[in-house]
Amino acid sequence: MGLKSSWEVVGGPVDPDSDERLFFTEHEWNTVEAVSARIIPTDHDPGAKEARVVVFIDRYLSGIDYIFAAADGSGFLRLTGKFADAWRSRQIDMQRTYRQGLRDLDASCQEHFDARFVDLDEEQQDRALEIFSGAPKPGAVNLGTREAVTTFLQGTFDQGLEFFPAICLHTRQGFYCDPVYGGNKDQMGWKTIGFPGPKSLKDTMDGTYDTHPYFVQDYDWNELIPHLAQSGWVEPESPTGV
Repeated sequence: MGLKSSWEVVGGPVDPDSDERLFFTEHEWNTVEAVSARIIPTDHDPGAKEARVVVFIDRYLSGIDYIFAAADGSGFLRLTGKFADAWRSRQIDMQRTYRQGLRDLDASCQEHFDARFVDLDEEQQDRALEIFSGAPKPGAVNLGTREAVTTFLQGTFDQGLEFFPAICLHTRQGFYCDPVYGGNKDQMGWKTIGFPGPKSLKDTMDGTYDTHPYFVQDYDWNELIPHLAQSGWVEPESPTGV
């Protein structure tokens, strides 16, 4: 396969406003949009629905054409050979997980509410997801809140995940991904958390976007790690005196 820098770039950035469905049926699309909207709901900030998370998930599940964005954000890398075969097999498994999971979710809703998930109000949808997942609805997360870690946004593969953990992970990914993938429309997810992200991936390659101003410039290790001060550790002076 060689370095990714040598791979062919095809297509272009995903249009977040597109209603074209590449994988989902219309009902599946509407259900995924409704579920993601309860995972990251709309309040005083936009949620998953406004950020077009459903577009991200649909494109991701559609095959292997939207796996890796080109470094400059101009399109996507074409996967070939055994690498493509491995990803295609993995995507087929996740497609089956979603198709069956959405059927199971509607079946659960029919049993408990005599209606499909999309036909429930928001309170009922929250309760339906509690029943389906077997876990209570998470409480509000504030600065200083500590919770058990389940899945991380970065560095976690969805391979082998069941439907509900998978759609939770994909919703977060779609909300905070680079907009080239179709989610995070107008950088809504980034703006919600105050992240001044790049205008495009290209800006991360040519030096236009620089994170240096957001790093702490002056610090004292004894303040950052209090137990160092208690141990009597003294920060060594750098060779340059800086």
